[in-house]
Amino acid sequence: MMEFLSYLEHLRFSMWVLQTQAYAYILTAHTIGMGIVAGVAAVINLRLLGVSPTIPIRPLEKLYPLMWTGFWVNAVTGTTLMIADATTKLTNYDFYIKMVFVFSGVALIVIMRKKIFRDPNLDNGPVPDNVKRLAWLSLFCWAAAITAGRLLAYLGPVSGVPGLSNQ
Repeated sequence: MMEFLSYLEHLRFSMWVLQTQAYAYILTAHTIGMGIVAGVAAVINLRLLGVSPTIPIRPLEKLYPLMWTGFWVNAVTGTTLMIADATTKLTNYDFYIKMVFVFSGVALIVIMRKKIFRDPNLDNGPVPDNVKRLAWLSLFCWAAAITAGRLLAYLGPVSGVPGLSNQ
């Protein structure tokens, strides 16, 4: 397995990412993408939880394309960053924790759109408790994904230093 991960890191593309300014630009795009997807999800979730009750919920569905744009920016940039540092990222348990929360957050985005925005009575009464639970869960998943992603720099193997690990 480590041979394959090392092979990925030694691809010309991976070397280019790590040895040029491309890394900074890709990491910046990844951060902006996460801000968009998690931020838009947070706006919808907070409204479902009762923040700004005078704002109708249904028009917030128009934010889904923006949220998906942020997600796809993250998918591309995250995959690029992962391949360029495969032996570090793919041997770090924190990376897998992050991915569990990302995939859970994405699943909740899909579930909530189908469950909430397809309800014809959406803005005709109080938000049901089960919808509020989904909103809280979504907020937790995105906060945990961001936290786990940030901790990748501080937990587990150290990039570029074989055998060295943060404790």
